[in-house]
Amino acid sequence: MRRVGLIAGFLGLVSGLVAAPYLPSREASAQAADPAPLGQQADGLTASEQSTIDIFQNAQNSVVFISTTMRGMEMFLTMESNVPRGTGSGFVWDESGYVVTNAHVLSGSNGASVRLPGGRAIDARVVGVDERHDLAVLQVPSMGGMRPFELGSSAGLQVGQNVYAIGNPFGLDFTLTTGVVSALGRDVPGQGGVTIRSAIQTDAAINPGNSGGPLLDSSGRLIGVNTAIFSPSGASAGIGFAIPVDAVRRVVPQLIARGRYAPPALGVSGDPRADAILRSSGAPPGVVVLGVAPGGPAEAAGLQPARMTQNGFVAGDVIEAIDGEAVATLDDLLAELDRHVPGDEVVLRLRNGRDRREVLIELIPGG
Repeated sequence: MRRVGLIAGFLGLVSGLVAAPYLPSREASAQAADPAPLGQQADGLTASEQSTIDIFQNAQNSVVFISTTMRGMEMFLTMESNVPRGTGSGFVWDESGYVVTNAHVLSGSNGASVRLPGGRAIDARVVGVDERHDLAVLQVPSMGGMRPFELGSSAGLQVGQNVYAIGNPFGLDFTLTTGVVSALGRDVPGQGGVTIRSAIQTDAAINPGNSGGPLLDSSGRLIGVNTAIFSPSGASAGIGFAIPVDAVRRVVPQLIARGRYAPPALGVSGDPRADAILRSSGAPPGVVVLGVAPGGPAEAAGLQPARMTQNGFVAGDVIEAIDGEAVATLDDLLAELDRHVPGDEVVLRLRNGRDRREVLIELIPGG
């Protein structure tokens, strides 16, 4: 009986060893639990997730935190001094230390500082402000190795494409939110009664503190500057707006060079939505003249604006080119005008129905 018992015990021991799961040593468990080195793709990430992570990591070398001050009385002090006023976001424009943000971020302040990703805060100089586009440029003496974004284009944006907003909502550094382009060509009320035209609408969460931060496409290129939200509560409600990068390309260089944005003018008015309707009808691209200023150079040159008739909308004159450079949109036309100064003469190529003609116009100071 004793021998039978020993054999049974031995078989039970062997059976237990075979059936028991493998238990690694404490050292092996610790090694297995160690996370993957920073920057390496972790197991289980999809290609889309990894792409988003890459966009965010690359953008951290281009986005800054902005804080402003104003003159006021600090608590427990009897003298006036600079006190904190507000915060916002910004991004590097070029290697010369220029930083782009919103004009409303700086509104009412007498000073601003730029905080780099490492936490170092640098006093900034206000270079120029344009409330019409809610854009402003600061300059700092050192960028600490930061680099500008590659600039994309807002002309070819499509409703539904992915976008990524990076900023400092509520002072929380380097926050990423994702969404899509919800609509294009929105007119958004700005400060002081100024309307920001042709804004990009997105459902990427934008909150106070995101203002002035970049809106990026899926390649990490700058396509807009986050500027406003539509929300009864003041927090994100799924409707945010950004200034299109094509306008940023036009305004920022002038703010850097002149401190203000005031392009020369033709004495005509237009709207990107009218240009889009024209293209969708199958007509050749161009800028629809919607209005002609009385007494201006366009009126003197005989330009005919669009009008409503009994037969419907008549396009009137459409600007196809300026000095031989084709213009497909109002942004194209304004970008060409930005190459000139008031007093310059330019040649417009016009289309009216099937007729084409060229006229010479002297540019006047813009508003």
